[in-house]
Amino acid sequence: MRDALVAHARQSILHGSKSFAAASHLFDAATRERVWLLYAWCRRCDDIADAQDHGGTLGTQGTPGDGAERFATIRTLTARAFAGEATGDPAFDALGVVARETGLTPAMAEDVIAGFALDAADWHPRSEADLMRYCWHVAGAVGVMMAVVMGVAPDDEDTLDRACDLGLAFQLANIARDLAEDDAAARCYLPAEWLAEHDVPPGEQMKPPYRATMARLAARLCERAQAHRCSARIGAARLAPRQRWAILAAAGIYGEIAVEVARRGKKAWDSRTVVGKGRKIAWIGKAAVQALLPVPRPCYAGAETRRFTRRDLIAMTRPL
Repeated sequence: MRDALVAHARQSILHGSKSFAAASHLFDAATRERVWLLYAWCRRCDDIADAQDHGGTLGTQGTPGDGAERFATIRTLTARAFAGEATGDPAFDALGVVARETGLTPAMAEDVIAGFALDAADWHPRSEADLMRYCWHVAGAVGVMMAVVMGVAPDDEDTLDRACDLGLAFQLANIARDLAEDDAAARCYLPAEWLAEHDVPPGEQMKPPYRATMARLAARLCERAQAHRCSARIGAARLAPRQRWAILAAAGIYGEIAVEVARRGKKAWDSRTVVGKGRKIAWIGKAAVQALLPVPRPCYAGAETRRFTRRDLIAMTRPL
């Protein structure tokens, strides 16, 4: 049963995230399988919430109840997985296996599920704080779960904060890269306050007259991502060597996505920004060297420029 779930999870990550799949092969065998199992659950939840297939074209929202129905499915199957019950869905069964092996808790999963609930409710951020709370739920909380899967103690708050930062960096880069795709699905994750600041009418942000403005806002997202990536590198230094190597490779690959989006400017959405196989291999090699060296001093300075930490985001009580 477990072997079949691992095989399914491996196919899921190969199909859903080539960048993370490449980095995951750097883990030791036990950690690699557990990372795949957790990824399969995250991917499946995301696909159910968005009516997608492994991150493909966003599905239509359908009738008003569709989003709530999809969210209810996620919560029900997740609860059954933690209860040790067969769910009939290999991705949720995978969560049950990795939770039993590593000590993941329903509360950790609930932090992630809250992000899918926002998408199901067709939510849009008003402020930068709203955006970052969303990023916490859909990616930062995943980083925390991944850290526990890698052996970080659930009460090692500072290291978990750094793991969250890596998730935040990934999500900010994804949002910058996917502005056009999200717009095609009537979604926008840029704060309404940012758009108002530049006199961009709601729903028109990707039209030609506003492309230069979108390039500036995407660059702002990428700048925020870099601060969180610096923080994540500090946390990665506390991991075992193979795990540190894998995390630094993933951070480098996703970091290059952010750099490339910012470099392409208003042409960033003429085609999807990707990191080619050659550059991924180069980052794997570079990460091997980084894993042997102390954290560079500029990383500590960069981490201090974060506007929000995990603890800040958890402490926010105002509803989104």
